[in-house]
Amino acid sequence: MFVLARAVTYAALFIAFVLVFLPARILASSGIAGPTTIGIAQVLGGVLTVAGGALAVACAFTFAVIGRGTPAPFDPPRRLVDRGPYGWIRNPMYVGATVALLGAAIFYWSWALGAFALGFLAVTAAFVWLVEEPVLRRMFGAHYDAYCSRVGRWWPRRRPPAVPSN
Repeated sequence: MFVLARAVTYAALFIAFVLVFLPARILASSGIAGPTTIGIAQVLGGVLTVAGGALAVACAFTFAVIGRGTPAPFDPPRRLVDRGPYGWIRNPMYVGATVALLGAAIFYWSWALGAFALGFLAVTAAFVWLVEEPVLRRMFGAHYDAYCSRVGRWWPRRRPPAVPSN
């Protein structure tokens, strides 16, 4: 139960800072207020924001339940998380957060917020390649390598490649 409380706390802090506080600051500094009417862009943006946020939250719960840890780098999972959203792509939390940010950019029709979303994706991609993947390889070894061969980093694969038999 304690691991679930930690995961919820870290997820709430991540979501509050990256998906709420920073975008609000960007919108305020750009002088953008809420839309005066609700049109297709607001509906599409709202759907993307909710879907991306829900995926990010689902990932935090998956980390707690399957991995017995949290998404926070200072409190990582004790087991490799390769089910749930992580059975489809290796980085669904970052994808969900990026989709939520892009949805907000569409909702507000904000190029600044769109640039923030793409910057967020670039920073997380660099973090994944330079830090996360090497750490996961050291922690989980062949199990992680097999997972990488089955599951795409950013996009789902149509069919997972055959697992080599040694």
